[in-house]
Amino acid sequence: MNDRSTLRMKATDTSCAVQGRVRWAPGRSLWIGGMTLAALAVAPFHVTIGSVLLFLVTSGITLCAGHSVGLHRLLIHRSFVAPRWLERLLVYLGTLVGMAGPLGMVRLHDMRDWAQRQSACHPLHAHRAPPWRDAWWQMHCRLDLDHPPRFVPEPYLRDDRFLRWLEASWMAQQLPWALLFWSIGGLPWLVWGVPVRVAVGVIGHWLVGHITHRTGPAGWVIDGAAVQGHDLPAAALLTFGEAWHGNHHAFPESARLGILPGQHDPGWWLLLALRRIGWVSALNEPAHLPPRAGLRRVGVGAVAQERMA
Repeated sequence: MNDRSTLRMKATDTSCAVQGRVRWAPGRSLWIGGMTLAALAVAPFHVTIGSVLLFLVTSGITLCAGHSVGLHRLLIHRSFVAPRWLERLLVYLGTLVGMAGPLGMVRLHDMRDWAQRQSACHPLHAHRAPPWRDAWWQMHCRLDLDHPPRFVPEPYLRDDRFLRWLEASWMAQQLPWALLFWSIGGLPWLVWGVPVRVAVGVIGHWLVGHITHRTGPAGWVIDGAAVQGHDLPAAALLTFGEAWHGNHHAFPESARLGILPGQHDPGWWLLLALRRIGWVSALNEPAHLPPRAGLRRVGVGAVAQERMA
């Protein structure tokens, strides 16, 4: 099975996911470094009930509706259908998380996904470095492969003026909100509404990715892939379902990440609510998808399947 994220990467016989050099990325590094420094230096001295509530609400909206549903499940994997106005709203909210612009997010995701599907890949794409080095690599550096595949986005990505505008201005998108928060709640609202939210969102995204590509429960294995996905059940609610990463590796085009009973997936719950009011449709689930080559059920689920056979 080939999902959209693999089709955008045009590999040749010389494409290699192993050989490359990790280089410092000044723009990304100064961005997340500045946000983290501001959060650590200012936020502890400006804590109010309103500012913390603002942080929680804005983080929940941007991470769940924006990053998980808008950027990941819709823009990257096209795992459901939404009208253009809703897609743009969700992608805009995802851009406010502060990781990258929408096209940059697609490219970063697709390059990592392509590399992890190879028989071997660079330690950066596999999250194999120790935590502090991996954090530096993922948030402050870039990997320049010697022979990378070409990134060829579809016209709906390449030619969309709204997406190109967001890509060119993704950092500046925080400014209107910073001014609004400042005007309403002063410095506490400003620091908790922007730098704390951005720093926690980006660092948390790295941490979950680091863990779920290294260890934890694994319900599925893809034979021949350099990197397997693992689940992090304790973080399922905090990540709005993204912590079911083993499920996502198995069924990347599924809009539902928590696919088994008891696997909490707030992003899926949001999609069900949107479907109920007629705003989204064609929500993919694993049963709707063709079998993925090399996919095997392992662990408790495999034992259960054998007993039922």
